[in-house]
Amino acid sequence: MTKHISKRNLALASVFSLCLIPASMENAFAAIDPPAKRHTRTGKTSVASGKSNPNVQQRAASHSNTPNAQTSPQGTSESIVVTGLSRALTAQRAPVSSTVFSSAAIRDAHIQGVSDFVALAPNVSLVQAQSAGISFMTIRGLTQVRNGQSPVAVIVDGVQQMDSRQFTSDLYDISQIEVLRGPQGDLWGRNAIGGAIIINHEQPTNKTKGNVTAEFGNGGDYRGKLAILGPIIKDRLFYDVTFTEHSFAGLLENAYLNKTADYSNEYNGRAHIKAVITDRLTADFRLGFDETQGGAGYYKYQSAKYLGNTCFLDPNDPFGGPTPNANTVSRTLCSNNRGWNTRDMRDASFRLNYDASFMTVTNVLSWLKLNEYTAGDQFPYTASRNVSGTDGTQTQWTTNTSWQDQLRFSSKSNGRFHWMFGGYFLDSRDYLSTTTGYDTGQGINRISTSPLYNSSTNPTLTYFGNSDHNQDFAVFGHLSYDILHNLTAEFGYRYDWNGLNQYIDPLSSSGVPTGCSETDGIACQRTRWFKQGQPKGTLTWRPMSNLTLFVDYGVGFRSGQFNQSGTAAAANLPGVYDIVKPERANTIEAGFKSQWFQHKLTLNGTFFNTKDRNSFYFLFVGSVGAQILVNIDKINLTGGELEAKYNIMPGLDVFANGGYTHSSITNFAYNRADQGNWAPYVPLFTANLGVQYRHSITRSFGGFGRFDVEVHGKQYWDPENSTARDSFNLYNLQIGLEGKNHKWSATFFVNNLLDTKYNSEFVSGGFAYPATPRTLGGQLVYNY
Repeated sequence: MTKHISKRNLALASVFSLCLIPASMENAFAAIDPPAKRHTRTGKTSVASGKSNPNVQQRAASHSNTPNAQTSPQGTSESIVVTGLSRALTAQRAPVSSTVFSSAAIRDAHIQGVSDFVALAPNVSLVQAQSAGISFMTIRGLTQVRNGQSPVAVIVDGVQQMDSRQFTSDLYDISQIEVLRGPQGDLWGRNAIGGAIIINHEQPTNKTKGNVTAEFGNGGDYRGKLAILGPIIKDRLFYDVTFTEHSFAGLLENAYLNKTADYSNEYNGRAHIKAVITDRLTADFRLGFDETQGGAGYYKYQSAKYLGNTCFLDPNDPFGGPTPNANTVSRTLCSNNRGWNTRDMRDASFRLNYDASFMTVTNVLSWLKLNEYTAGDQFPYTASRNVSGTDGTQTQWTTNTSWQDQLRFSSKSNGRFHWMFGGYFLDSRDYLSTTTGYDTGQGINRISTSPLYNSSTNPTLTYFGNSDHNQDFAVFGHLSYDILHNLTAEFGYRYDWNGLNQYIDPLSSSGVPTGCSETDGIACQRTRWFKQGQPKGTLTWRPMSNLTLFVDYGVGFRSGQFNQSGTAAAANLPGVYDIVKPERANTIEAGFKSQWFQHKLTLNGTFFNTKDRNSFYFLFVGSVGAQILVNIDKINLTGGELEAKYNIMPGLDVFANGGYTHSSITNFAYNRADQGNWAPYVPLFTANLGVQYRHSITRSFGGFGRFDVEVHGKQYWDPENSTARDSFNLYNLQIGLEGKNHKWSATFFVNNLLDTKYNSEFVSGGFAYPATPRTLGGQLVYNY
């Protein structure tokens, strides 16, 4: 399969002897703790107060998401730990393929949102399309599809996200991000089939501090950010508040409306109270909100044939245009309806942590309310209305109210034997409606739970609506034992019961069960249970203080789900059913983590093989607006990651990482001819490499520069491999000045320096979603 990689990309991949994240960035590839100190507890100085108070220190300063996590000395590379495992370990000792970003790394890489750090992690890719809440992550060949669940568990400040539409919010005031590859279901549940992403915010201490950021860019791009953290009662009660605002006028033009299509406005905020109730009991309470408005659904149907140099279809041959090609990119759009999207989220969580003499007990209770509405032009996305009876409008409305609770018991980490066990419960209630409408040129009616079949302005043509009540029960446990001082064995197990109960809206245009009516709700219901055990075993050996070797085997699980009732019947395609089977992935991996030349060179690598059953694939039937999931029976995934960094001299660092995934469909009942093809949405290769330099100019300020390249390998979008998006590179540049101890900074940045054109998404049949063009601007930051 290497023949598909360009010569330029092979040359870029050959620099793996460089490094992933510069040493000056205090990144995740920290120096290894001396073996003799592995089980020592944290020091006696309170991080919050700077005074001697070990009990207060353990509760006020610690912000780990795992039971009994240790607080390491601050301000050193050795303090950076992986918190997403059963017990906290420094990144170089943790037996997991991980890419971890400290607060310094986040600042230096100009990470503003999830797509920024995903681009820097090998074998991980992200597609953002259609609306603010829609994204499709792929990690080691395990993919996410529209209306499907993520292949990774996302945990923010110890709270697991309950809806994949939460993932794409702006990031701010983040202390650490961990991208863990490989199945993590034994600890984090049914969506951790491919890994876990752990995001931790900065924690308040006895010192009041804060920061303010202003950023300006092309396309009317503006960001404003504010954070303040500090004590309310010294050593006992702390707070932090953050607020961000992001406005973007857009860079993609709708030629017919003479307006931009990709505009957006987002506001989000977070408030946090941390209380040290006693020397053993702490409590955290968090509130958050996110409000987003903007453009949506600005697809380009490639086979549309236009009448001359206009946005209107040729009435004699409306679909005689170009053959669909994932490499064909058009940044000019022609819809007569400007896409519109709103997303509103509210969340809250309450966490109690009790530190007993021999164990730690943690309970996390959280709640989410999410609404998202999307409306826009429909196939064929042109200014023509009702040509050949195909042009129309489309809307989608979803609302989700969920709550979850997780209870964990964990032993102390200062012995050879470590244990953890607990339970989890999730209750989720959501409504989803999808419509198409007749385009009369008078706009789009807003539809949520009731179709407007008799509307005079925008009559509903098809309507699929359903209300789901899903519950997930789980029990889990983890054991770890140091067989020798340098040899550790671990075993974890989790069992999930996932119950789905769906109520089909009797007003749906098709797929309504016999007898289902507004007066007979029982006939409108369907129920299904999915259950799966998720074992994982790991063996870790440290033959030298600077070398860690590990091997593990794990089973991942992603729950099955219902297609919207009626969509399968409306599509009328073989192999399309109302039920989507659960996905199971068996993964074996082996890896190493090492540091050389007095810790100047860090070199880490992992090899994996995954047997994936019932992978999800998305089908779109434009004529009826049907969004359908089907299963690919078996896929084989083989590959690995290689990460490196090297500190050439103080202030000068080079870095590189690369990930390779060979995917092959080995069984596909829907279409046997696809067997042997590449799996959809899986890049063959991803890489990031570059150089960073930081130098003092005077005693009070210095200069900073960074240049990096994102390498995106070839990928197909459908099991038929009908068209591939070829490999491409994105070049990013930063130049700036910064004050002593990062008191202030002024930075100029360019993303996609050469303005490379590519499609962010390509849906089988010729529906292309153009990516954002080159962006550039400046950022001012002041820390106080």
